[in-house]
Amino acid sequence: MIRNSSNLQKGQSLRIEINEVKDRLPQNILEIIRKDPVVELVGYKMVDGNQFGLVVKLTNGEINWFFEKELSELM
Repeated sequence: MIRNSSNLQKGQSLRIEINEVKDRLPQNILEIIRKDPVVELVGYKMVDGNQFGLVVKLTNGEINWFFEKELSELM
């Protein structure tokens, strides 16, 4: 889980935590993530008054967004 996304940089590699998203994503996206959960950060999205979403590019080139708790940093 990412606790503070303000330290992240565009282009940074992140990992999608599949257990956090498996209930809300369509099967075709889950299959892509299962094959390779590493994504590239491309930006941010305001999702409500208190949280940001992180916009990422999947390995197939598709753009999607996730909450901070659904991603982790690669060390």
